[in-house]
Amino acid sequence: MDTASWQTEAVAALRSARTAYRTELRGGHTPVPLFPSAPRLASAIAYLSGALYPRRMGDYAGAEAQEDGFVADRLASGLDLLRGEIAKEFAYWQDETATPFDPDQPDLIARLFAATLGEIRRAVDADVEAAFLGDPAARSVDEILICYPGAIAVRYHRIAHQLHALGAPIVARIISEIANSRTGIDIHPGATIGPSFFIDHGTGVVIGETAIIGARVKLYQHVTLGARSPLGLTHVTPRDRYARHPVLEDDVTVYAGATILGRVTIGAGSTIGGNVWLLDDVPPGSVVTQPAATVADAKIAEDLRLTLAGRSH
Repeated sequence: MDTASWQTEAVAALRSARTAYRTELRGGHTPVPLFPSAPRLASAIAYLSGALYPRRMGDYAGAEAQEDGFVADRLASGLDLLRGEIAKEFAYWQDETATPFDPDQPDLIARLFAATLGEIRRAVDADVEAAFLGDPAARSVDEILICYPGAIAVRYHRIAHQLHALGAPIVARIISEIANSRTGIDIHPGATIGPSFFIDHGTGVVIGETAIIGARVKLYQHVTLGARSPLGLTHVTPRDRYARHPVLEDDVTVYAGATILGRVTIGAGSTIGGNVWLLDDVPPGSVVTQPAATVADAKIAEDLRLTLAGRSH
């Protein structure tokens, strides 16, 4: 088979699959609206980061008197890209409602988002400072801002959270997934996170949509703030559905591998040890750990290992 023939067959097969899916999903061959673009949103975040940190993330090296002009340029480019992707989101949702959206809505969201950038900058500064205080390996706050996965993921979250709250949930979710692909940290843009938040190392951290995190909270790698599965529950209440994730009060520390599920509250000042599985509220000032291993436990484990090794021969 020559190249033209197999390409033609592949195109025809893809057209058939595409048409079948669109017919089932959309009830016919209506045009499929554009979906917000991850690459364009990544570019928007790069421009906005340059506006937030012109010398550290925007490569600005000029005089301080011209810095505002540089920031304005980066801000205009970032907001223009962002506005376009928000418009795609509204076009996507338009088929789901009989009431037309206000054509100025994407522009309004972009303007309202721009008004939060000062707040975002101050929040990120506090997060970076918390990381510097919490990690003796850090050499400078700039190292944390540029290099630390936790700081990167939380910066993206601060941006995504504002967009989620303003009514652009798909754009916000794509931004959170860009951060996830870069850092291995999965924070839903709906999660509410207080000031001076530090994720140390960070790989594998998951924070669910309705999680609420107070001030000065510290998480280590592979921590999950998740929801319990509704399977097996005899009755799912509105609270179970819309308040599914944990609440961590101020000054809580959660060590590596801990899993906290459901709408439980971890009281202020508590410490949750590594690899703990937690489904219940914890009073303020608590320390929750796994039971300590004993010599007897080690002997049982060694006997089991030798038994299994003997069976393998």
